Amino acid sequence: MSLITFSSLSKSFGPHDIFRDLSGAVPRASRIGLVGPNGIGKTTLLRMFAGLEDPSGGAVHRARGLRVGYLPQEAVDAATERTVWEEMLTAFAEVQAHEAELRQLEAAMADPAQFETASLRYGHLQEQFEHEGGYVYESQIKQTLNGLGFDAGEYARSLRLLSGGQKTRALLARLLLEAPDLLILDEPTNHLDIAAIEWLEKFLSEWAGSALIVSHDRYFLDEATNKIWEMTPARIEEYTGNYSAYLRQRAERRDRQSFEYEAQQAQIAKEEDYIRRNIAGQNTAQAKGRRRRLERLKETPGAIVERPRDADSLKLSLDTGLRSGDRVVESRDLVVGYADDGKPLFAAPDLLLWRGEVAALIGPNGTGKSTFLKTLLGQLPPLKGRVKLGTSLKIGYFAQAHEGLHPERTAIEEIQSVREMPVGAVRDYLARFLFTGDDVFKKVQVLSGGERGRVALAKLAMQGANFLLLDEPTNHLDIPSQEILEAVLSDFDGTILLVSHDRYLIDALATQIWSLEARRLEVFKGSYREFVDVRSQKTEVRGQKSEVRGGTPELRREARGQRTANRQSPTANNQQPAAKRRSTADERRRAQRVEEMELLIASLEKRLTELAAELEAAGSNAAQAKMLSEEYAQVEGDLATRLLEWERMLQPVG
Repeated sequence: MSLITFSSLSKSFGPHDIFRDLSGAVPRASRIGLVGPNGIGKTTLLRMFAGLEDPSGGAVHRARGLRVGYLPQEAVDAATERTVWEEMLTAFAEVQAHEAELRQLEAAMADPAQFETASLRYGHLQEQFEHEGGYVYESQIKQTLNGLGFDAGEYARSLRLLSGGQKTRALLARLLLEAPDLLILDEPTNHLDIAAIEWLEKFLSEWAGSALIVSHDRYFLDEATNKIWEMTPARIEEYTGNYSAYLRQRAERRDRQSFEYEAQQAQIAKEEDYIRRNIAGQNTAQAKGRRRRLERLKETPGAIVERPRDADSLKLSLDTGLRSGDRVVESRDLVVGYADDGKPLFAAPDLLLWRGEVAALIGPNGTGKSTFLKTLLGQLPPLKGRVKLGTSLKIGYFAQAHEGLHPERTAIEEIQSVREMPVGAVRDYLARFLFTGDDVFKKVQVLSGGERGRVALAKLAMQGANFLLLDEPTNHLDIPSQEILEAVLSDFDGTILLVSHDRYLIDALATQIWSLEARRLEVFKGSYREFVDVRSQKTEVRGQKSEVRGGTPELRREARGQRTANRQSPTANNQQPAAKRRSTADERRRAQRVEEMELLIASLEKRLTELAAELEAAGSNAAQAKMLSEEYAQVEGDLATRLLEWERMLQPVG
């Protein structure tokens, strides 16, 4: 039996239809990811399921006694003086009432006159209390709050004093503790760092109830869902599996629909040609019969196969005509922080970022990632050490707060601040970033977060940069726009330093991971998936990896491998974008290793030339000639070894 069923569901605001005639059902024990472009009505649909908004047409039916927990994108301020801990306790009001009654019964049992009656009630209530988790609920609260990023010192803080993001996390924690039959989560990862998102993924993977989730976090959808609903204005298309499985199935469906559309159109054209040639000839009866059948076909709802259409999407390209030097970023003894307080945010090992690489800087909020970018840009001096940028660099900087945008400028004026262009040309250019009509005359201060992000990307694309510093570039972008940005960055010829919580983007692009934690930056050479696997292995060795309920470690590793395979499985006609980008990342790493080896070989060859000159100059100095000859033999042997390694690197893979 389904928890929620809905039929012919429509929503309109005045004459404008948001969506119409949507039908479907939320089954038990399902974890559904709801995806679709911004503005399609996903939040409105969630609010209808939660009973907070009425449809313009159709109906929503909920199972009897259904308990729903709803998380909005932003928590609504509540007039309460409760602390974070007291708010969590509201999820266990009944358990606490039973606990208080048990204490009263314990006191009553001390009175011989009440002992028999009180002890009978006490035994029954104690069993119920244990079944409700009465002995572990405080531990559950601590685990949930810690998992979602609350320190123990924040438990006693008043909810009124929390930031908007903290309030949303507190509401999410309470919902999880309440354990409703259906969790409805609208962008639950917006205010979570990677560690908290990973905790939530694990929680939902063990969740016994159902969940309906709207999220722009594709990696989260991969880990937390087993069904995808793709929402359009006229229907919901259902796909089995996680987000990567949905991508594969969607491509297959569209290929099949395109084939069926072309085949049907060819058949219709053939029939119409026959009718034209024979309507007035000897075969007029057959022609009229065919015309009647063709008219019935066109009038029958659903009989004509629709041409597959993609929603409007970004038309983005990042081109650079300037090649940078090979060594793009170098640091020595670097310590990052603010000079006015003198406290270091973190220390870094000696860094080296080569041309063509993508480094992903990850870590909890507040650890100094954005500060590091500003240090690279020269906006902040390092507390200690130095950082050096390479030659022939043209830097493009995308700030997560869109700091480069002026609130009083219009979208057109922002583009003209980069390059002087006629208004008509600017309008054409902005149309590629989904700004049409009067939208181009809106001031930045009234644009949504997604619209500001698109203006910032439009400015970035005009600069011809060969080194991109990207601070949360996918924030506020819908999934189709994220996919386009990911594909464009995969084809970018320059170098990228990426600060992001978008693990799907990191996994697709990064050739090395810079992990920031506990005031220390650690460098991992490899992809994000490899980084996660190595980190998991280290955790398992320390014996701190908790068991996932309902499966052995072997089964979990098999499932993890299957998710990876889902990301990398080819479609019937062409390779999946993620697999293609993984191949691109592997090729980049291979090219980097070849380039490093070539630099080393050039250095050794240069030293041999120097040694030959020094030997000639040594003349009759036997001791010096002997020392130089030994070094010459050593360098010559090292060079031969490196040349063999270089030749092996150039061999075709596989």
